[in-house]
Order: sequence, then C-alpha cells, then structure tokens
Amino acid sequence: MVKKILAKSYVYLILLLMYVPILVLIVFSFTNSANVGQWNGFTLDLYPRLFRNKEIMTAVGNTLVIAICSALVSTVLGTLGAVGTFYSRRKTRMVIENINQIPVVNAEIVMALSLTFMFVFFGNFVFRAELFGFWTIMIGHIVISAPFVYLNVKPKLTQMDPALYEAAINLGCSPRQALSRVIVPQIRPGILSGFMLAVTLSLDDFIITAFTTGPGLLNGAGKIQTISTYIQSVIKKKVVPVELRALVTLIFICVVLATIIVSVYRRHQTLAYRQKYQSQEALARRNVRYTLLITIGLIILVSLIAVIATL
Repeated sequence: MVKKILAKSYVYLILLLMYVPILVLIVFSFTNSANVGQWNGFTLDLYPRLFRNKEIMTAVGNTLVIAICSALVSTVLGTLGAVGTFYSRRKTRMVIENINQIPVVNAEIVMALSLTFMFVFFGNFVFRAELFGFWTIMIGHIVISAPFVYLNVKPKLTQMDPALYEAAINLGCSPRQALSRVIVPQIRPGILSGFMLAVTLSLDDFIITAFTTGPGLLNGAGKIQTISTYIQSVIKKKVVPVELRALVTLIFICVVLATIIVSVYRRHQTLAYRQKYQSQEALARRNVRYTLLITIGLIILVSLIAVIATL
C-alpha cells in the first residue's frame, strides 16, 4: 500500500512539474498584462494580436513549411532505406543499421557543426556561392529525421512475412507493383508513425536550424526564422512578446485534440473491428483515410480559430 502511494505521488509530482508552467501560460493568455503573474482582467485581446504579429506568423509559416517538406522527404528516404536494408545480405544489413544509428545517438550539436562545415566547404570551393538558406535547413532536418523513420518502418518489416515479395514476383507482379501493392500496405502504419515523428522532430529542432539558417522563405532577404529560433532571438533581447502566450495555448490545444482523436481511433481497433475488416489492404486504406481526415480537421480547426480571432 505504501509503495503504491509513493509511486503514484512520484508520478503526479512529475506530471505537475511538466504541466504547471504550460497551464500558467494558458491562464495568462486570457489577460493582456505585460508580465506573467499580473492579472489585468479577462480578455481575448492576445489572440487577434497574435495573428496580426507578422514576425510570429512568419516564423510559424516557415516552421510548418520546413516541417512538412522535410518530413515527406525523410519518410520516402527512410522507408526505401528500410525496405532495401531488409532485403539485403546480413553483413550489408548490419553495416547500414550501424550507420543509421549514428545520427540517432550522436549529439545534435556535433551534427549541426558537421553540416555547417560541409556547407561552408562546398560554398567556398565548389559552388563559389553562399549556400545557407532553405535547402541547407531542409538537408539538416532530413539528416536527423530519416533515421527515425527507418526505425519506425523496420519493426513492421520484421513482422511481415519476408516471402511475400518473392510470391508477388512469382505471381506476375513487377518489382514496382510488388513494392506498392504488397510491401507498402503491410508497413503503412510504420510509415505514418515515422512521418508524424519526422514532423515532430522538425518542429522541435533548434540547434540544426540555428546553424544552417540563411535567407529565404517568408523572411525574404532576411534569415529564415522558425518558432524556436524566433523565441531564442527575442529572449536574448529580454523582450518576450505577450502574443507568444496565445501561441503556446493554441499549440497545446492542437496537441491535446490530436491525442484525443488518436485515442478514440485506437479504441476502434478492437478485435470486432478487425474481424469486420479482415482484409489487411482494406484496413490499411481505412487507416489512411482516418489519418487524412484527422489532419484536415485539425487544419480547418486552426483556420477557424484564426478567422474568429481576427474578427
């Protein structure tokens, strides 16, 4: 009994330390005071101001563009790498898997410095031009995201019957058809989870973005600012815009809604549900439709919040 109480107390203490700062920001996003801790009365003024703040909206736009583009490329590379490695010889597979582990376990600052030196070298001695910009950030985010996509796809491949590909070839499929119609439906959950993880890693990244940034995207001739680099730059000036409290609240709401939707969706993945849709291919297509609907719903929700806040 005492052990259970201590264990629960420890868990609740950790949760308290994790979420109290976020909840404080959420509460003070409904007042227009300059400092957190000073309550000037309830108001929604910060939300229209957030969408009118060009610097923050530019950073949000840059972050979303980079996250989605780098996640798409990382998903393709990670999936193809996992499939190719799975059907490779044992020694080749071991070498590739060990190489894939390097970006995962390596310090991010080491990766950022390595990429910076590489871009400087190619810019000075090969292209004779400044390389830093959108494409250097993209390359950096792909480097850190693709290995995690590989790690998400690999377990689905090991769960799959390795003879499926050969059976499809023997039954008349071309290699491309066997890959798209047989292999991909089997590993689609791993691909989707890898894509979402790649998006999360890109949204959360600061070090590689700060080291590889340059002019472009919504910043025009100025350096590309994402949410993380923008917040770091304003913190250095010791003038934190109050609109960031509203931004934190909206991000937290989107994350909570996504978690609830995924939890509800998983409850439907019961035995009865699987018996009703016994075909793995039909189930995979249904999973993709649910994922697309969830994504579209979140985009519409955020858009409605933005429109209502600007009225």
